[in-house]
Amino acid sequence: MNEELLKVIVSKRQIQGDGVVVLDLTRPDGGPLPVFEAGAHVDIHVAPGLIRQYSLCGDPSNAAVYRLGVLKDPASRGGSTGVHEVLLEGTEVTISTPRNHFPLASQVTRSILIGGGIGITPMIAMAYALQADGQDFELHYCARSRCSTAFLDELQNADYASRVSVHFDDEAVAQKLDLNAVLGTPKAGVHIYTCGPAGFMDWVIATALKSGYADAQIHREYFQVKVDVSGESFEVVAARSGKTVQVAAGQTILEALAGVGIKIEISCEQGVCGTCVCDVIEGEPDHRDVYLTDDEKADNDQILVCCSRAKSQKLVLDI
Repeated sequence: MNEELLKVIVSKRQIQGDGVVVLDLTRPDGGPLPVFEAGAHVDIHVAPGLIRQYSLCGDPSNAAVYRLGVLKDPASRGGSTGVHEVLLEGTEVTISTPRNHFPLASQVTRSILIGGGIGITPMIAMAYALQADGQDFELHYCARSRCSTAFLDELQNADYASRVSVHFDDEAVAQKLDLNAVLGTPKAGVHIYTCGPAGFMDWVIATALKSGYADAQIHREYFQVKVDVSGESFEVVAARSGKTVQVAAGQTILEALAGVGIKIEISCEQGVCGTCVCDVIEGEPDHRDVYLTDDEKADNDQILVCCSRAKSQKLVLDI
């Protein structure tokens, strides 16, 4: 994956809530940054060989700054811990240009934004964009407690503050998210956007589907999922490289390819970001990612080699 890289500096750093660092990234010369759309993310090159994706949570109309919110994860594999420890004010860091796998849909009459925990970050950018476009929307932010929650001041003082509802696990039952009431009766122009912990998102998505929403009306972005690489062994043929490898039970395709000297660019290693996507020439993938849409999975012409496996005895990949 070839992409333009940018050098930026951390011009402002603030700790909010319980372990969320909010960073403002700007160009060293103070010039404008590439335009981004709500829902976009950037890759942060935290350290050599360590790249992680974080959603842009600022106002898309502000070309002077990219804003990020990063939760320090106790189970961090180096990404969030590195961001907290290394990205101090004045630090220079390499990032990608923005990419968007979680865009706002077009021709929508109403948007329902539902963020859980740090999953609020892309929702903030969406709220700015929807407000600027004069569109009908509401934003629901679910968090453990008021004292542990980031971005509260910003949301309470935003132009769209009247559209924001915050729900805390440890406060009165009446203020908790009544998801069925929020979703209401499905209508063709109503779209739902959700981001947050996997269990939270699964609950939102399952409830929306049960309520009668079409899958195309439900938009999601996972930050982290558990990778399951269990299953029988199978063969992978790297067509362009002229190499064949056996993928063992419990092994990823990525690991097997690395064993014969084929390196694939990776980042999340959880089937979330799409960095390792490869074209399938022959065979049937067993898709275990949350990056490809259901329609893309049905096409069976792409696979994320960091987590997915094979239903067929052999996969031929265009690598």
